[in-house]
This record gives sequence, C-alpha cells and structure tokens, in this order.
Amino acid sequence: MGKENQTYLTEFILLGLSSDQHTQVLLFVVFLIIYLLTVSGNLLIIVLVNADSRLHTPMYFFLKNLSFADLCFSTSIVPQMLLHFLVMRKTISFARCSIQMVFFLVAAATESSLLAVMSYDRYVAVCKPLHYSTIMTQRSCVQLAIVSWVSGAFVCLVDATFTLCLPYQGRNVINHYFCEPPALLKLASTDTYKAEMALFSMGVVILLAHVSLILVSYYNILSTVLRMQSGKGRLKVFFTCGSHLTVVIFYYGSIIFTYMRPNSKKMNEGDKVISVFYSVITSMMNPFIYSLRNKDVKAAFRKAFGRQSLSDAVIFTCI
Repeated sequence: MGKENQTYLTEFILLGLSSDQHTQVLLFVVFLIIYLLTVSGNLLIIVLVNADSRLHTPMYFFLKNLSFADLCFSTSIVPQMLLHFLVMRKTISFARCSIQMVFFLVAAATESSLLAVMSYDRYVAVCKPLHYSTIMTQRSCVQLAIVSWVSGAFVCLVDATFTLCLPYQGRNVINHYFCEPPALLKLASTDTYKAEMALFSMGVVILLAHVSLILVSYYNILSTVLRMQSGKGRLKVFFTCGSHLTVVIFYYGSIIFTYMRPNSKKMNEGDKVISVFYSVITSMMNPFIYSLRNKDVKAAFRKAFGRQSLSDAVIFTCI
C-alpha cells in the first residue's frame, strides 16, 4: 500500500561546515593547506622509512602503516570537502557516499588499532628493553599490523552494513561535511535503534579496548621513567609521551563523543567541529608529532635529499 510513493534516495545533499560564501572561501584555503601538509608529511614518512635501513625498526614500521592509514583517512574526506566549498550544489550520490563511508571507517578503525599497538611497542621499549628484540620481532610486528587492518575492516563491515542497509526515503539533506554513519542514520526512514546500538557496541568493544591499552601502557612507561636516574632521559620521555598523549586525547576523545552517544537525533554545529579533529586534524599532526621531530628521521631526510636542500631548511627549522 502506497508503494508508488516509496522512492529510495539516489543522492544526498551535504550542508558542510558553513553556508556563508566568504567563510567557505576561507575554509577552502585552510583545509587545502591542511591537506597538502597531511599528504606531504605522511608520504615523506613512508618514503624515508622504505629508503633508509636505519629506520627499519618496529616503531617506524608501525609509523609507516599509520601514515598510510592517515593518507587513506584524509583522502576519503578532504578532496570532496574542498570541491563542495567551491560549488553551489553540494551533492553526493548514494554509491559515492557508501564508498566514502567504507574507506573512512577502515582507515579510522585501523588508525585506532595502530595507535594502541604503537603504545604497546613503546611500553616494551621503555619497560622491558632487554627483551625488546625478542618480543617485537619482525614476524610479530607484521602480525600486529595485519590484525590492525583486519580489525579496521571488521569495524567497517559492521558499521557500514547496519547503516547502509537501512531504507532512505524522503529527506536527503545531511547536516555534515561527509558521509559518516551517525549523520546518515538521522535520515533513515525506519527505526534506527539496532543500527545505533551496533555502532555504540563497536565503540565500546574497539575504542575502549584501545584506550585502555594505551592508558595502561603509558602509565607503566611513566612509572618506569620516574625511577630513572637521568634527569635528561626523564625529560625526553615525558616530552615524547606528552606529545603522543595529546594526539590520543584529540583522536579518541572526539571519536568517543561522536560514536558512543546512542539515540542522539540531532547533528549540531559543535558535533561537526568535533568531527574535524579526528577526520582531518590528527592525520596532519601525526607525522610531525611521531616522526618528523625525531633525530633519526631528520638524519634520513638529510641523507636522502641533501643537507642544503630547500625542503630541509623549510621543514626542519620549523619543527
């Protein structure tokens, strides 16, 4: 009955971050700079780790995987954002929306796993230095990386299935700047309780497990550091852990806020701003915080591009 009126949506309209034309031009410039920094920084890490044998260690192996995840993460979202800042009709087909969601979910969940694995790697390096080479073998590192990507694919499978299999009819305006499950669920023309609880459950199982591992790892690291005799060594580890924890707080805090609030019916401007932190900002920050300020990476850069290169002067005098 009434099936002639039940037309399924074939495209959505994304409202984006702002409807003001002048603000959109400013946002285009800002996000273009962020995206260029993200791509150049992460590509540089991947190239240097592959090219320099001194960086063939567990830590840089995981950083290379993190950089690749960041490239996928940012590229699945930002190019379309930039295009929509410049056009009047901000539409995306259902197929493209689905593809964007899949790439975003895989990259985001994999990055979450990799950050947890990297905290464990630092825990072993600081707290069990004599056993590091026997624990973090090449085989175990590859296995941890594979588990990270497989877990990312699993999270994507669950979240995307529960989101995309719902019927979407009538309203097609998404109050967001990309196709994210919580924003899309608000347009479903049926009850979304099961889908919301699926997303919430994945958040509890995956995100809280990763956050718990990170907190336990850094607690043990700080406990070990406090017992160090060298004040210089303590300061170095405190500084490193502090910068890493800053990324963790930004990334996990914003994701938990978004994905662990079942039955939230509205996507307001504050929610979109919070999404920017984990979908755009952290992918830019990660190369600079985890790698580009590291002496080994700087040495590898100079070896690859020469001490007098313009890029050396611009990048490494700024960080």
